[in-house]
Amino acid sequence: MVVEGKAISEIGAGVCVLLGVAEGDGEEEAARLAVKTARLRIFENERGKFDGSLLDTGGEALVVSQFTLVADTAKGNRPSFSHAAPPEQAEPLYERFCAALEAEGARVARGLFGARMVVELVNDGPVTIVL
Repeated sequence: MVVEGKAISEIGAGVCVLLGVAEGDGEEEAARLAVKTARLRIFENERGKFDGSLLDTGGEALVVSQFTLVADTAKGNRPSFSHAAPPEQAEPLYERFCAALEAEGARVARGLFGARMVVELVNDGPVTIVL
């Protein structure tokens, strides 16, 4: 991940988590989502079946704050972000999610909250999941 031309974090095999925080989200949701992320069986075993979790495989997590995931596109052609939590509420929940994921035993690389980031991703497989 690059911010202002400088590489700030990277991971090997694992997951790229785009984390959108909405109004009304809280610490319990952040912690629950981190546990789910760490234990979700989304990595293939030797038979090609989804059987391994991030923890089982020793994978890493790159966690990127992404308020645009909360976009409302129901009206018109310009997305509304009015349901996204304001930065002063979202950043502590982003940090809570990262800390909870680390507490589960995952190695976590972070983006820079609120920054314009360049994220490069190699998607090796058919898995993209919304939690």
